[in-house]
Amino acid sequence: MYANLDTVIDLVFNWNMLIVMVSCSAFGLFVGAVPGLSATMATAMLVPITFFMDPVPAIAAIVTTAAMAIFASDIPAALIRIPGTAASAAYIGDLNALTMQGRVGRALGISVVASAIGGLFGSAVLMFAAPQLAEVSLNFTSFEYFWLALLGLSAAVMLGSGSLLKSLMSLLFGLMIATVGMDTTAGHPRFTFGLSTLLDGVAFVPALIGVFAIPELIRTFVNRERTPPAAPVGNPFRMFAGLGGVLWHYKTNLVRGSVIGTTVGILPGAGSDIASWISYAVSKRFSKQPERYGHGSEESLVDACAANNSALSGSYVPATVFGIPGDSITAIVIGVLYMKGLNPGPLVFINNPNEVMAIFVTFFLANLLIVPFGLLAIAQASQVLRVPKLTLAPLILGFCVVGAYSINAAASGVVIMLVLGLFAYLMEENGFPVAPLILGLVMGPLVERNLVTSLIKADGVPLVFIERPIAAGLALLVCVVWAVPAWLRLKRGRMT
Repeated sequence: MYANLDTVIDLVFNWNMLIVMVSCSAFGLFVGAVPGLSATMATAMLVPITFFMDPVPAIAAIVTTAAMAIFASDIPAALIRIPGTAASAAYIGDLNALTMQGRVGRALGISVVASAIGGLFGSAVLMFAAPQLAEVSLNFTSFEYFWLALLGLSAAVMLGSGSLLKSLMSLLFGLMIATVGMDTTAGHPRFTFGLSTLLDGVAFVPALIGVFAIPELIRTFVNRERTPPAAPVGNPFRMFAGLGGVLWHYKTNLVRGSVIGTTVGILPGAGSDIASWISYAVSKRFSKQPERYGHGSEESLVDACAANNSALSGSYVPATVFGIPGDSITAIVIGVLYMKGLNPGPLVFINNPNEVMAIFVTFFLANLLIVPFGLLAIAQASQVLRVPKLTLAPLILGFCVVGAYSINAAASGVVIMLVLGLFAYLMEENGFPVAPLILGLVMGPLVERNLVTSLIKADGVPLVFIERPIAAGLALLVCVVWAVPAWLRLKRGRMT
């Protein structure tokens, strides 16, 4: 990838980008610090606004919002023992225990710095690995893309934190929704019920807003319990006292958490929450003081907080190189990239090298901004936590309706948002994860298009699917992903 450095600097370092990143930092920190409002919801709400932006500021807005929201979720976890997002749930016991010991400054200080370092590590991997992978993927044909997409869908189901069967059913729901509209190869209308608005399929942005925002709004009305009072923060500018020594002492944990987070983030279907749980478990396994975990361990915070934000950057590797989302946030980013004409895939590194490099630079800036903006957020945490969600709900609903309508200036977007939002709420209330549904919606056309193209090429000879070495390797990986959970379940059944 040969980017023009002057053009990249012009794209990133200008007043427009400064305003976008500062505004989105404040927005992401606010949403992340309010318990129950997720980073995915924040980015989904931003999509209609990015419609009016240039490509680089549009992606920078989403990257900045997501990075800030994931860090900010540690603030309510420490002060009121309620995680802002699922990514903080793994180490909430340690955060809150340190707060109860009067060391909230140390707890949040570790969180803000480890998150920034983990994010920078993941950004460096993204910047150097993505162009190399893109060169390799230029040799991919429909066979490789089919197996790769199938691997992504399989990993999304197998790596989910809930029931395997329910994750699979959620994925199938997403694939079913993806079949609505014109056939990608023959051009026949499918499941449109005679409605012309469905000929182009289920609109992606209203679907995203509905699945991620509406269930949380419904829960806000259903569960109206008051937020417990927050613990005092003290002087946030003293929280770095002695922090350098702590991070140097746990430098191995810092590197390990960043590596685990980036690796897990690259896997399709995984995300920050899974990365933090795995990093926490690995940290405890190799710790000399495992008994302290859950009771105020600084070591666990270093590992898990670094994994949180590095996973976010890692998830952009498959998204930019192959167009396969690493998690629900990168699924949103892929939609925005398509809207802006930066079609994700290896060719985007050749056709738009300046824009891609500028986007990578914004990753570094977003993670660097976590430290100063994080300090401000911690200082204002008590005021933010006093804001009742019930007061915010009508405002958020208004933004959602306007956003869903403005994509195509049609009421059908609002209907899609409300129907899928209610459906997603019912799914979550019954233990069905919604992330596989979105991954199925995004990747369904990719799987279908490459499967049909490959079948035509194969001309009735199935062995053609595994003739090429990379295709055979990916097919083997798919088999492993399917076989290992089945083998583990069989083994567990024999032991019981």
